Formats: sequence, C-alpha cells, structure tokens
Amino acid sequence: MKVLPSDKIREALNILAGEAEVYAPLVNGDVSGYFKWADNPAEELALDVLNTYMSPKNIVMPQTENMYDFEARGKEAQVIRVTNAEGPRVIFGIKGCDLQALHALDLAFLTKGFEDEFYKTRRKDLAIIARACYQPGPACFCESMGVDRLNPQADVVIHDLGQQDFAWEAKTPKGEEITSKLQGILVEKDVKLPQAAEQQRKVDITGLSEKLAGMFENPVWDELSSRCMNCGVCTYVCPTCYCFDIQVSNRGEAGNRFRCWDSCMYREYTQMAGGHNPRDYKKERFRNRFLHKLQFFNERYGANLCIGCGRCVILCPNEVNILEVINKLKEVQVDA
Repeated sequence: MKVLPSDKIREALNILAGEAEVYAPLVNGDVSGYFKWADNPAEELALDVLNTYMSPKNIVMPQTENMYDFEARGKEAQVIRVTNAEGPRVIFGIKGCDLQALHALDLAFLTKGFEDEFYKTRRKDLAIIARACYQPGPACFCESMGVDRLNPQADVVIHDLGQQDFAWEAKTPKGEEITSKLQGILVEKDVKLPQAAEQQRKVDITGLSEKLAGMFENPVWDELSSRCMNCGVCTYVCPTCYCFDIQVSNRGEAGNRFRCWDSCMYREYTQMAGGHNPRDYKKERFRNRFLHKLQFFNERYGANLCIGCGRCVILCPNEVNILEVINKLKEVQVDA
C-alpha cells in the first residue's frame, strides 16, 4: 500500500498547492480550522486534533461572500458581477462527519430544481482527501447519524499509521490523478491498518423524523429550550447550518451586495418588514433548529442534517446537548 511519510506531508501539500488552492486543518492562534495552505513555518498542522474548532464549511460557504459590486450615478446604475473561487481546489484531512456535512450542503444548494451559483462555483472542482477516523472522541456520535468514519466517500482516503505516517488509498479517477502528482513522495509499504475504537456515544433516531411531524405544539419544547440562551454558537460551528443574510454596503456612488452567515437562533433572522415575527420567542427558535436538523431536512432530502460531530455538544456554554434532546423527544408519548 502507498504511504505518505510524516516528514513529507508539507512537501506533498506544497506540490498540490502548486496547481490548486489547498485547504488543510491548521491551528491559527487559538482557533483550529481548515485554512488555505501557504507553507508558512509558523503554521501548525492540526492532524492530531480530533475535530477542528471550525468545520470546513467556510471553504464552500464563506462566512462573508461578495455577490456583486455596483455603481450608481444619477439615474444610471451599473452592476458588476463578481466571480469567485474558480479553478481546482483540494481539502486535505477532512473527517467523515465533515465530509457528510458537505454532501448535505450539496443537497441544499444544488438540488430540487435550483442551483446556487456561488456555492456551485466553489464546489465544482473541489477534490477531497479524507482522513479515516479510528479514535472517536467522547462527544462523537457520527455512526448513529449514518456516517462511515473509516471509509468516507472521497477521492483519496488516508489512514493514520501513527507518528503521522498515513496509508494512502485513491478511490476515484480524480484521486488517482492526485496520487500521480505525489509519486516521488509516496512510498510502497506493507502496512496494517489500525484497529478502530468503538464509538461510546450512540443514539437511535429510527422513526424520529416521522414522530416529530406530530410534535410541533408539544409542551416538551418549553422544557428543552429552557437552558438555551440563543447565543448561536451551535449554528456557527455546525458544519451543516447554512442560514445566511444578504446585506448592502454603500460607499458614496459605489457599493456591493454581500451575503454572510446568519443564525436561526437570532430573533432578527425572521423579523419581517411589517414587524411581525413568526419566531418571536426563544422556544420557537430552539424548536425550529432541532426540527430542521431532525425532521424538515429529512422530509425534503431524505438525509440527516446532523452529522454527529459533537461540536455543539462541546461548545454550548449552557450544556444544551442534542443527544439529550433526541432521547427526550423519543420518550414523549404522542397521541396517534
């Protein structure tokens, strides 16, 4: 089997970065995430981090994205279309949970008769080098959400052999093409893949989506939402949350329209021009978030919107736990 030695990883990323925009798990100050590779000696590869603080979502859906520029002089106006992120791009080291999140975003932005051109451009030539996950963390429950953590659907899958040596498996023609670029670095070895540790956190979501269809007015939402502060941190670190706002910035006679991440946990997100707000209270926003994750998305696309990465479990300042929410919802008796 081909192996990428630990002392060749930076060289491999440099080779790939010569022909594509490469994103890798890096530590940037106090934050870990998938940032553009620039071979800065100060950049610390976060290959020993179970899950980066920020997911790779920003690669296909930037936190702030310019949509178009405009100029207006008197009665004349000109719109200048902005072209973003053309050309090949590579994500290195993504885990199966985050990769499944990308597939969920594909469903939201590229199916059902509408294609988001900004998302499509960023996703079009994106190659995926995924990392098999053999040591899940205490907050991980991806297998319960249908994630294949050992053999994710990627162009290349790498397997941690210890000491940051990685077994290398090309899975697609695009993966074979990437492999050919690294022939001078990859070595042939007889290797034994590691034994996968069992995932400790598990939850059964069988039939939950169908059950939730009859629980919109159930009083359990008052109890479940009581600890939530609507701070929105769960939505910003979640790899599958895709709420966004569209704003305009004016500078004299010129300006631009841009979109940026937003959150369904904020009251302003559903505030209407006339003053009405269909989700005026905390409970309604909390309920919407969990119904979207566990019911609405499943009904529309036939897939879970939660991928079990555990980021929201770890980072919620008031210990709202989606696993506890699911288990409580399963316990509720609903009249047939």
